[in-house]
This record gives sequence, structure tokens and C-alpha cells, in this order.
Amino acid sequence: MKKKKPNLKTIKNKRAAFDYHLEDSLVVGIELNGRETKALRLGHGQLVGSFVNIKNNELFLVNCLISTSNTMQIPESEQTRDRKLLAKRKEIDSLVDAKKQGRSILPTEILTGGRFIKVRIAIGKGKKKYDKRQTLKAKDENKRIRSEVV
Repeated sequence: MKKKKPNLKTIKNKRAAFDYHLEDSLVVGIELNGRETKALRLGHGQLVGSFVNIKNNELFLVNCLISTSNTMQIPESEQTRDRKLLAKRKEIDSLVDAKKQGRSILPTEILTGGRFIKVRIAIGKGKKKYDKRQTLKAKDENKRIRSEVV
């Protein structure tokens, strides 16, 4: 009997890399219900504007949108609810220390490829406006070089 290949869809937060200097990343689990799991596997999720908050020494994913699909409905109040992230105590303590230093904790992508749905989070430091302009300039330069080669 053939094994099924996992569906390797990821939901990425491209805005996080543009707005922040990302440093250490970490893969953690997420607590979801059945409808949310199904919606994420179908690709109906969005990380733009979401962040990780720490309450009572636990991690929570805030403002992550999981939208409905045609087959199942998720109530509007449930679409952007706070979702608990599952990590080891040592990892949580290191994230708390980073938060105390004034850094942000951001989700960079949702990994739906295996049996479990995981979230990759990274510690980031906010970019200034001129840093963002330099990023865009470098991106345009790389695009121009690639087009000249072809």
C-alpha cells in the first residue's frame, strides 16, 4: 500500500521580514479545533498583522485570521481569537527574556505539512524607514540583474 505524501502547504508572513530584522526562529505547536485545522490545511489562513503575546508565562498567537471555507463555517468571533502556542519551558523563558529587552515575537509561517500543524516564530527587531527603503532597493537591483542575465 502506497503512503500518502503530506500536503506541504505553508502560510507565510512576508510582511514580517519586511518590517523586522528577524533573528532566532523556533517551531512550536498550536492549539486548534477541528474546523480551524481543516481550514488551515486548505490554505485559508493569514498571518499579516499577527504577533505573539505572553500571558501568565504562556505564549498566545494574537490576531491570526483563519477564515471559513464553503464546506464549513467558523463564527466571526472565532476567526481571530487568541490561540495558545505549545513550547517547552526553556524556550518560553528565552522568549520572555527577548520580550523584556524590547524585541518582538512574530509568527513567520504556519507549517501544515505533517501530522501536526506547527507555527514558526522568530524574534525580531523593528526596522526604521530607511532600512525598509534599502531592502526595496536591494530587491529591485536583484530583479534587474536576473532579468539582464536571461
